[in-house]
Formats: sequence, C-alpha cells, structure tokens
Amino acid sequence: MSTLILLYILTGIVIILLIWILVTERRLRTLFAGTQAKDLEEVLSALIVHIKELKEGEKEINKHLTVVDKRLDGTIRRVKTVRFNPFEDAGSNQSFAISFLNDEGDGVIISSLYARDRMSIFAKPIEKGVSDFELSEEEKGVLAKSK
Repeated sequence: MSTLILLYILTGIVIILLIWILVTERRLRTLFAGTQAKDLEEVLSALIVHIKELKEGEKEINKHLTVVDKRLDGTIRRVKTVRFNPFEDAGSNQSFAISFLNDEGDGVIISSLYARDRMSIFAKPIEKGVSDFELSEEEKGVLAKSK
C-alpha cells in the first residue's frame, strides 16, 4: 500500500513538472516571437542595442526641442487689440491699438487714429514691456492686456 501511495505522489509530481515545463516553453516562445534569436542571450543583446538606439534618438529630440524653445522665445505670440473712438463728436470705434509682443516683452504697438478727413498710423517699439515713446491710454491698456 505504501508503494502505491508513493507511486501516486510521484505521478502527481511528474504531472506538475510537465505542466510547469509546458508553461515555461510557452513563455519562451512568446519571448522569442518575432526575433531571429536562438537563445535568451541573443534576445537580450538585441534589446540592449535597441535601447541604445532609443537613448540616442531621445538625445537628438531633446537637442531639437531646446533649439525650438529658444526660437519660440523670440517669436511674437502675445497679440492684443483695442478699438476705441478718440473723438467723442465724430464716428465710432474706427481707431485701434494693437500690440505684438514676444515672451520677453519685446515688440511693437501699432495704433491708428481715424477721423473723417484723415487717418494717422503710429508704431512704437516696446522693449521689456516699456516704450521710450509716450503711450496713449489705449496703448497702455493694450500693453497691459498683452502681458
């Protein structure tokens, strides 16, 4: 009777080992799928090469993004417009002030004063959010909006 119990135990162990081998074999097939590798060392070597290529690509992308960020700092991205009527007795809001500034506050304010008989256009440079020229209230307002 004890040999029969021992035989059942050994049979159970063999079945468990066979199932474990089949599961391991299936996992290895999944691991090696899509590769020409014959063993695990070749798969790991291929993965290391791929990781190095990805790191080099990441470095190139970061360099490019740094250049793009520097270029964007100088571009005009803050544009605001204010329309107004400079003469209470004539017309409507045909006059305007427009600010074109970059992130550092450099740019220009262009304003137009419209009257029935003439139209005047002014351009005033802005550096670091300040102009060397006298700004009208509307120009000051559009400058404040664009900050």
